[in-house]
Amino acid sequence: MKRLSEIKPGIKVVIREVENDELLLKLMEMGFIPGETITIEQVAPLGDPISVSVAGYNLSLRLNEAKNILVE
Repeated sequence: MKRLSEIKPGIKVVIREVENDELLLKLMEMGFIPGETITIEQVAPLGDPISVSVAGYNLSLRLNEAKNILVE
């Protein structure tokens, strides 16, 4: 497994776990549910934030949030 923050644009991955319990509820409300397929769409020029496609829409995540999401 890797962290979402390590994935390159254009790659599809499946969410396996969110490590931070405080962040878990916020992410689940946005569609980041274990088992959901997501795609990294873009990375900002300086690397933060990243844009991801999940549950049919695009979201921006900070790298410190993306580091808490384990994917494969």
